Amino acid sequence: MKKIHILIVLILLSTNVFCQGNVKIALVKYSGGGDWYSNPTSLPNLIKFCNENIGTNIHPEPATVDVGSADLFNYPFVHITGHGNIVFTENDVKNLRTYLIAGGFLHIDDNYGIDQYIRPQMKKVFPELDFIELPFSHPIYHQTFDYPNGLPKIHEHDDNPPQGFGLFWEGRLVCFYTYECDLGDGWEHPAVHNDTEEAHLEALKMGANIIEFVFD
Repeated sequence: MKKIHILIVLILLSTNVFCQGNVKIALVKYSGGGDWYSNPTSLPNLIKFCNENIGTNIHPEPATVDVGSADLFNYPFVHITGHGNIVFTENDVKNLRTYLIAGGFLHIDDNYGIDQYIRPQMKKVFPELDFIELPFSHPIYHQTFDYPNGLPKIHEHDDNPPQGFGLFWEGRLVCFYTYECDLGDGWEHPAVHNDTEEAHLEALKMGANIIEFVFD
């Protein structure tokens, strides 16, 4: 896991998160009234797919962690989603910033409607940084599964193309934001959103690329 800073590794080892390959990833809980809990089957499905297809050994049940909790440091990869309002307290901002600078990784998935809320909150976390659209040549699109045209479009909402944005700290991608894509919906059981098996697979493959990029 060369992209994970030594501080995160030491914390994970001290809490036995890595023992017997039992690394966990987590869903982030936040305040403000937004539905942080949406897509309950998405991360378990993604974990199962990764373990079966790209050689990971992630614990099958994701954790849930408050954005301001010290427990955030137990997880090398955390995921935020939802449709509505998000509010980061001063403690949340400090904690998330420290986590990301120390080597953690945040994936934000727009579940249609999160954009207007998450951008100002992340600006509080990194006032000196702006989201940058990743070029299609970025390695995150070219792991085990190749996406030469960037993110797959899982659901149509406003007829806009999917976009992948990143925050870079000292040249390292610390946050990947998937917008107008609905990856998390695609990770869910296909019957939940009446997705085709093809769309479900495309979402899982792109999600596996994100995991592989972080865990490489």
